[in-house]
Amino acid sequence: QVQLVESGGGLVQPGGSLRLSCAASGRTFILNAMAWYRQAPGKQRELVARITRGGSTYYADSVKGRFTISRDNAKNTVALEMVSLKPEDTAVYHCNADPAVFSWGQGTQVTVSS
Repeated sequence: QVQLVESGGGLVQPGGSLRLSCAASGRTFILNAMAWYRQAPGKQRELVARITRGGSTYYADSVKGRFTISRDNAKNTVALEMVSLKPEDTAVYHCNADPAVFSWGQGTQVTVSS
């Protein structure tokens, strides 16, 4: 069973940057496309970025040009580099496969506020 641990969130001012990291246990990690999801209060969880095992990427329109997803298959990690953050990016961010077949981790809170 793959376990996911997210880190790197925090409080940042609008226009600021953060780098989120996700560490995954389990050798099956490299077989899956991985993604970052976020869930804001009162809203449904949404996929914001995805990366295939070969490195092809997809971004939601709301984050395109500001977020960059990457993965290190040797280290079983996935990262999300976020720049030009906006208040509407405030949410709990989770990583998981796409589709989300692994158990959800605790996530990491990102708050964008002045």
